[in-house]
Amino acid sequence: MTYRLGLTGSIGMGKSTAAAMFRDLGVPVWDADAAVHRLYAPGGAAVAPIAALCPEAVGSAGVDRTALKDWIAREDDALSQLENVVHPLVAQDRADFISNATAPLVVLDIPLLFETGADVDGVLVVSAPEDVQRARVLARPGMTEAHLAQILARQMPDAEKRARADFVIETLDMDSTRRAVQDLVARLEAGDA
Repeated sequence: MTYRLGLTGSIGMGKSTAAAMFRDLGVPVWDADAAVHRLYAPGGAAVAPIAALCPEAVGSAGVDRTALKDWIAREDDALSQLENVVHPLVAQDRADFISNATAPLVVLDIPLLFETGADVDGVLVVSAPEDVQRARVLARPGMTEAHLAQILARQMPDAEKRARADFVIETLDMDSTRRAVQDLVARLEAGDA
């Protein structure tokens, strides 16, 4: 039986870095954001249903995220319509990944794991102090305080995520994060979690 570890954390908490560390240890990682990119690419399973909802958001390059954002800003129920199309497709992509897994441990990298729900055996939340998070996010190209506030308003607060998690890793520096990931992999693969 493969152990399904859900990996989540708010923006700027080190989720992508932690996912890469799991990969470096040979743990298969499914990435929700990458799944959406595949679904939105030319020929992707989300392209035709999105074209039916918002024709201007689809072109030869697949789904145009900017046009989608404009549509969502214009129409009150656009986001829920989009989620009704995309969430089941993402869930199917994740289910396919899990059904093909042969490793004793897989990681499911899901930014909105608590908000959207997923069938996992345990949840790892990566976290950092608010000032560290803010500095990391605001260092990203094009990021503003206002955009960060919008993103955080859609995400469950970090304290609540930590309280609901089975495991928490502080991501203050690379070395301690790597050691914590290695320790967790060893525990889970040994069945000691």
